[in-house]
Amino acid sequence: MATAITPQLIDIVDTFTSSRSYVSTGTTRRLRTCQVERWGLRTECPTPEDPFYDAEVTWLLPELNLRLTHQRPRSRHAKAGPSVLTAVRATSDGRYWRTTDLLLGLAAPGGTSARLVRCEEFAAAVAGRVLLAGEADLALCTVHKTLEELSRFRHDLGGWLAYKHIFDVWPPY
Repeated sequence: MATAITPQLIDIVDTFTSSRSYVSTGTTRRLRTCQVERWGLRTECPTPEDPFYDAEVTWLLPELNLRLTHQRPRSRHAKAGPSVLTAVRATSDGRYWRTTDLLLGLAAPGGTSARLVRCEEFAAAVAGRVLLAGEADLALCTVHKTLEELSRFRHDLGGWLAYKHIFDVWPPY
C-alpha cells in the first residue's frame, strides 16, 4: 500500500490575534493560549471536532528545531497519549511564527522508550520531493539527536527539558 504524498505542512501563528493559520488547507483557528516564552512559543488550540481530545497543547522550540505536542483528553479519567516531538523549521519576526513540518518525529509516552513516528509519510515526502534534501537532513539529524539525548534521561521529557533549561511542567495541566 502506497503512502499518499501530502503538500508541505506550513502553519503561521499570529501572536497579536492568537490565531493559527494552516497554509496547506487555508483554515484558521483561534488559540486558547498563545504566549511567547524565552524558549519559544506556547499555544493551546481547542479541538471541538475531536470526540476524544479537548485541546492540543504545543510548545514550539525553534532553537531545537522541534515542536512538542500533547493531546489533552476530554475525560479526566482517560489515559493520556504520548507526547510527540516533531522536527520543524521555525522562524519568527516577533508577531508571526512560521513553522514548516518536516514530517518526522518521536512519540514519547513517558516511562518507556520513545519511538519514531511518521516514517512512511517522511519517506514519501522525500521521494516525491515535497521535502528537499536539506530539510530531510535537518529532520533526520534533529530526531536522531533528540532520541539520543532523551535516552540519556531514560526517556523522561521533564528531565530532558530541564537539561535544555526549560523548567516549565510538561505536559501542562
